[in-house]
Amino acid sequence: MMIIIKNKFDIKKMKKAGEITAKVLNMIKKYIVPGISTGELDDICKDYIYTKKKVISACLGYQGYPRYTCISKNTTVCHGIPNYKQKIKNGDIINIDISIIKDGYFGDSSKMFFVGQCSSLAKKLCKITKKSLYEAIKIVKPNLPLRKIGKTIQKIAEKNNFSVVREYCGHGIGKNFHEEPYVLHYDNHDNTILLKQGMIFTIEPMINAGKKDIYCKKDKWTVKTKDNSLSAQYEHTILVTKNGYKVLTLRKNEKIV
Repeated sequence: MMIIIKNKFDIKKMKKAGEITAKVLNMIKKYIVPGISTGELDDICKDYIYTKKKVISACLGYQGYPRYTCISKNTTVCHGIPNYKQKIKNGDIINIDISIIKDGYFGDSSKMFFVGQCSSLAKKLCKITKKSLYEAIKIVKPNLPLRKIGKTIQKIAEKNNFSVVREYCGHGIGKNFHEEPYVLHYDNHDNTILLKQGMIFTIEPMINAGKKDIYCKKDKWTVKTKDNSLSAQYEHTILVTKNGYKVLTLRKNEKIV
């Protein structure tokens, strides 16, 4: 396994990329209202990324992906392709996944947004998914077995009768969008990988309200729950520090609690 340990220069660049990624997610919130299309939300993010921040989207063109962000609504687990026909409505939950490149370094983060009045199940699912991410982040430190991140997430999800998607995971990130190690969101009982100071990776649990089973649509990107249950995801980019962690994509007024 080739895990790239970041030096001070890398970390400085990754912090900047992370800050910009977080700002995109802060910026888009006010535009998420009933009636707007996911295509329009993507356009707003594109303008902010390219014109305001003068960086580029890591999504556009990645393995042929056609848009600047991923926007996943309700029963879409991940990689929803924004389009102008898909309007959001009262009661929807949507995930917006932002990935940018600044000076050759990648930033990556996502969060859930509520549209108007959402169901109690939708609110609980998002609350538990965020909690699973936060609790996993809080244990990050040097010499921690990587598997404990997934174990923490799985325990919280299943305690609340939700399920963890197995097919997608967190990943190392730096000058490459996806690097080793791959961060599973469930316990794989492998104690061989230990966290080290200077590692940077994403944690991005995808939690379903129903069963864990998923499928990919014919567009080869959009991933849906098989049982048509709601799905939620939160993602942050994490640096392993000397004594713990630093969240590189922390948003304004966000606290890991």
